Amino acid sequence: MKTLRVVLADDHTLVRAGIRKLLESMSDLEVVGEADDGLALLVLAEQLRPDLVLMDIAMPKLNGLDATIRLVEASPETRVLILSMHQNEEYVRLALRHGAVGYLLKDAATLELDLAIEAIRRGETYLSPAVTKGVLTDYVQRLRGDDPPTGQLTPRQREIVQLVAEGLSTKEIARRLDLSVKTVDTHRSQVMKQLDIHEIAGLVRYALRTGLISSDN
Repeated sequence: MKTLRVVLADDHTLVRAGIRKLLESMSDLEVVGEADDGLALLVLAEQLRPDLVLMDIAMPKLNGLDATIRLVEASPETRVLILSMHQNEEYVRLALRHGAVGYLLKDAATLELDLAIEAIRRGETYLSPAVTKGVLTDYVQRLRGDDPPTGQLTPRQREIVQLVAEGLSTKEIARRLDLSVKTVDTHRSQVMKQLDIHEIAGLVRYALRTGLISSDN
């Protein structure tokens, strides 16, 4: 069996160390790199071209969901297994829709990680049993060409919400994303209107609730 080359993406050093130890106990698998934010992961993946990325969602600079979108576009042969503490149906659906091949909760049993990786080796999609059947139903409907629900944020809008929630100013966000200040302001206003949020604190709460940032970011 071909050795599976794996990259870990998680902003918590101890979490990465624990996952690495589990993975190193598995046969025909090699951890070839680690990243602590979404942007670093994209650079590393371009260099290493891993077979599989274990991706957290709540990471600084670029969250795992949007990192997955960019990674799959740039390197279709690399498969992505989301490994997250967030059992948020919207993000499970989006992760699958944008190319992830699995979604595993961090509180899953050790055996479940092994099962997920073996399923991915076989070319299958793996979801934690704790993820509701409604997610699978929705996924099938999307594969059949149904439109996404109204009100869903675009990847660019999610990026801006994340950076606002991380405390960056409008000028810093514009510089980070290579946009004009006016464009950033427009995106932020549209998001707040779309979500019916009227203050920055509300955007921060939204980002925490949906897993775009973690409480220790």
